[in-house]
Amino acid sequence: MLSQLEEEYEALTQFLYMAPTGLAQICADGGILMANSMCVQLLMPLSRDGGMENIFTLLEDVAPDLLHRVNNYTADSGMVCEALHLHLKSGTLAKAGPQILSLDLLKLDSNQLMAVINDVTREVRREQELRLSESWFSAIDTGVTDYALIALDAKGCIENWNPGVARVTGFSQVATEGQSCSLFYPPDSLTQEQLLDCFAEADQNGLSFEEGWRVRADGSRFWGSCLISPLLGARRSGSALGGDWVAPTERGYSLIIRDMSEKWKAHEALRKAATTDHMMALANRRVFFDAAELEIKRWRRSALPLALLLVDVDDFKLINDTWGHLAGDAVLRVIAASLKATFRDVDVVARINGEEFAVLLTGTNLQGAQVVAERMCKNVAAQAVEFEGNNITVTVSAGIATVNETVSHIDMLMKHAEKALCAAKTAGRNQVESWTFARGNPAVS
Repeated sequence: MLSQLEEEYEALTQFLYMAPTGLAQICADGGILMANSMCVQLLMPLSRDGGMENIFTLLEDVAPDLLHRVNNYTADSGMVCEALHLHLKSGTLAKAGPQILSLDLLKLDSNQLMAVINDVTREVRREQELRLSESWFSAIDTGVTDYALIALDAKGCIENWNPGVARVTGFSQVATEGQSCSLFYPPDSLTQEQLLDCFAEADQNGLSFEEGWRVRADGSRFWGSCLISPLLGARRSGSALGGDWVAPTERGYSLIIRDMSEKWKAHEALRKAATTDHMMALANRRVFFDAAELEIKRWRRSALPLALLLVDVDDFKLINDTWGHLAGDAVLRVIAASLKATFRDVDVVARINGEEFAVLLTGTNLQGAQVVAERMCKNVAAQAVEFEGNNITVTVSAGIATVNETVSHIDMLMKHAEKALCAAKTAGRNQVESWTFARGNPAVS
């Protein structure tokens, strides 16, 4: 009987080592007790010294909050994280190798963890291609009969359009000719830099597509889709139905706007469930990281300023211990409302973990982020949170990091912002600190 069990154990061990999925047994402090060959193959390129002793050290650059997640997972056992995407640095691996890994981390007991790691590069790329295909189908949806067709110059200014523009948006042609197409967007929701980046994306991929709130001439909003594509041939100027032909050497773009309000109503509940933190009415963690990845890709194309702001509630555990968790929830809701009121529509404001929030500030440099972050801290400190007849005073601390040539992915940006946030806490809380590079060495100042 013992011999049979030993044989079964050996067979199981052999199977685990030969499995096409990366598997690792880990102790509570991150020490790797066992790793199969696929796990070693996937993680070894992340090792700085060729060793694989600790998974938290290995993944420090691509998942800097992993240890924090484990330490804050209070259940005796269960899934600490599921399908966490690890975006590897460009150049870390061979071009044909994995660029995106998926990590499942399971807590077995107080002393052991199990990691499951897979290369999902192809799956993610296929998903991106599918979304692009869906964009095409959405743009030509036969259920939407009216559309606005607008010709734009290289700066996004309106040259001419079809009569559908007046029907869809209520704007007249005379009032809009020569103006930027951003007038169809809510204020602060589309910067000139972002518009030019959409043009760059259209040049590269053949189109740029997105859905969101649009504005009519009377100020009312509607949910619309916008498809931008390059005008590669000669086109008419001055009128959609006539005018002189413009030489094809003059770059231009077509913009198609469709009113998707009815379709949006049908899908809004599902969209909110997938993208929103319900208690805070902010973007959730997944939406934040998807948006961050997109913005960093845009930075690589056009080097537009991009700042990340991490916000943490000061002494939040003390608030919960003193007033109870319902009071803590009330505090978080007030802070979420203050964040939404402080930042622009174009910025991505999200709750990423417990009492931690993150804001992506597009088109904003370090100095600009510092100014708005300090204003945000003052706004929070100036208002008391009312709960069951009591006024609870709350402050927040914030850390700022910006994208530059040394930051190749969102995880590195998060790591810098987290160090700046820790410095703000150390400085006495209710502070804003920024991650900078002085004399080639990283330093918080």
